[in-house]
Amino acid sequence: MSRALARDYRTAPLAEADRRMLAYAVKLTRAPHAVGPRDIERLHAAGFDDTAVLDICQVTAYYNYVNRLADGLGVELEDRWTEDEMTLTRQEFEARVAAKAPDGEG
Repeated sequence: MSRALARDYRTAPLAEADRRMLAYAVKLTRAPHAVGPRDIERLHAAGFDDTAVLDICQVTAYYNYVNRLADGLGVELEDRWTEDEMTLTRQEFEARVAAKAPDGEG
């Protein structure tokens, strides 16, 4: 399941509520300025109350903060991790990092 989620949550075998939660988290991560009342309504319609929505928002924001801090300081994935411990292979991870780099910088 973790590999399916890491590759694409939209095709992973998930409950609809989980899929909506992850869609919200992705939108908050990639386009926070675009999040609005309709996104919260979708979470409510999926069964999340206001406390759960706040939790989802806070966890997403926290991980975004930590990842941006690590990226900003050039923190790299530890070499000691084996392929079995990762949800993506090292090659997949490095390809994603390279794709995110501005102007092809690594």
